[in-house]
Amino acid sequence: LRVVVTHHGPDYDREKWSAGARAILRLGERWGMRHAHARIAISAVIQALIARRHDRPSVCIPNGVELPAAQPPGPALAAFGLAPGRYVLNVSRLVPEKRQLDLIDAFQAAALPGWRLALVGGLPSDDDYVARVRAAAAAAGRAVVLTGFQQGRALAELFANAGLFVLPSTHEGLPIALLEALSHGLPCLASDIPANRAVGLPAAHYFATGDRTQLSAGLQRLARRPQDSAERTRLRAWVSQNFDWQRIARQTLGVYRQAARQALPTRLQRAWLPD
Repeated sequence: LRVVVTHHGPDYDREKWSAGARAILRLGERWGMRHAHARIAISAVIQALIARRHDRPSVCIPNGVELPAAQPPGPALAAFGLAPGRYVLNVSRLVPEKRQLDLIDAFQAAALPGWRLALVGGLPSDDDYVARVRAAAAAAGRAVVLTGFQQGRALAELFANAGLFVLPSTHEGLPIALLEALSHGLPCLASDIPANRAVGLPAAHYFATGDRTQLSAGLQRLARRPQDSAERTRLRAWVSQNFDWQRIARQTLGVYRQAARQALPTRLQRAWLPD
């Protein structure tokens, strides 16, 4: 069999793993990168990692996103007491490397009049970090709302009507939540880790990772600058040009075909694997 491995990021860098788990993940990366017949990296940062650590070529094909239809304010916003355009949104798992505690502190320091912070993500009852996020949110009073896990129309509504999306992570592959926010035309603020920078936002939309003062200043700056419909349209067009699933699917199929051809005699390639 021909094997193609897609590298979504160095998962062993996540804070939750023990030393043993990190070793197993590193071994999986080593075998996958060194013995596959073809490799796909979802960002230029990961492509460079593959070349540096494993001396193997790879094809850079990013994650993609579909441009969503407009979602007017509805039951999701009403359920959580959110006003359109007047809340900061974060969508991610509640784990230490996503840095929700940084965001809560920075949001309170920013003191945005009439704004709330909405944290979207599952809330398991037996998780120490989730307990800390719950406590910080409770201490902030009504300023912070924990929505729990959301999907489908409710999640689309939360994205579509936010005033600002923030991703303060210390670890990402190529952040799909950030791409989803951009597909809705939202102004975004992200930590300056290489994976977030690979998305290609202007420099003013990044802040130093873990720097709550910079994050707070960024929240104030972007919240004061209302976004017009023309700017949102331009942003959505840029997302469509750079992260279109149809183009990504064609690129991926090309890698699969090239790997499959390596196993076939030349006389059979045209019959079995037409372009």
